[in-house]
Amino acid sequence: MEIPDANSVLDSVREEVGSAVVADDEFLDTVLLGIVARGHVLMEDVPGTGKTLTARSVATALGLSFSRVQFTPDLLPSDVTGTNVYDERDRTFEFADGPIFANVVLADEINRAPPKTQSALLEAMEEGQVTVDGETHPLPQPFFVVATQNPVEMEGTFELPEAQMDRFAIKTDIGYPDEAGEVELLRRRRGRDTLSPSVEPVLAAGDVAAVREAPEAVRVDDDLLDYMAAVARATREDRRVEVGVSPRGTQRLFETARARAVIAGREYVIPDDVKWVAEPTLAHRLVLTPDARLDDVEKESIVRATLDEIPVPTV
Repeated sequence: MEIPDANSVLDSVREEVGSAVVADDEFLDTVLLGIVARGHVLMEDVPGTGKTLTARSVATALGLSFSRVQFTPDLLPSDVTGTNVYDERDRTFEFADGPIFANVVLADEINRAPPKTQSALLEAMEEGQVTVDGETHPLPQPFFVVATQNPVEMEGTFELPEAQMDRFAIKTDIGYPDEAGEVELLRRRRGRDTLSPSVEPVLAAGDVAAVREAPEAVRVDDDLLDYMAAVARATREDRRVEVGVSPRGTQRLFETARARAVIAGREYVIPDDVKWVAEPTLAHRLVLTPDARLDDVEKESIVRATLDEIPVPTV
């Protein structure tokens, strides 16, 4: 799909999702960013802000199958991936798909499951497949995970391991709507008979794959490659950071910058694209030192400081 066509399609998807979710365009663009960049999205916010509705609406607007997994402390890996079931008639084992076999999988409150269950997603998120009892099963394509976690009620939760966090291309939050947005939410509720709003499909599943190919045609100059590498490397040298951005994170920065250009309708990346995507792409990959955690240092502030320090190339 050509970049102007992809841009037009994404505008339609944003508009359709926005008809159900009361959120600003920047948040919706950030979610689309992860999808266009062939990545996964982690949303963190307090309950009731619309995380689940966003995931379901995006899946419907893109014309994709949707599955929701409620992560709990007693959830087993087989509850996510599926398991082999014994058929007494044929005396054979047959694989029964788990809820992960969908195009869009909502991992709701992912940090409530123990690390063993969280790790069941690693292969799926990286390879697009799951392995059960030594047998590999491919997942539907396109495939991406939208995970949610709450910053409150931390009792009974497990911190996501670094390897898991590194698999998410984007981490974002919705935030509370402003006063006008909250009034609009009530106005929409008054105008319908159902509790939750709904959206209509904008694309077919095959169109999504074509949209995700569009960033491959986006031009990125060498100066910008140097800039992205410098930003990522600078995070490893910050005294407040114990583990900086990995090479995978550097590549994700490149991919999300190209996706941002597509969303903006451009065939080339500019420095502002890198700045726009840096915080949601890089901040969650940082591991702070114990002193920085005690001082309540925000990971996002480190990324912003890094962007202020690195000279911006003229393109």
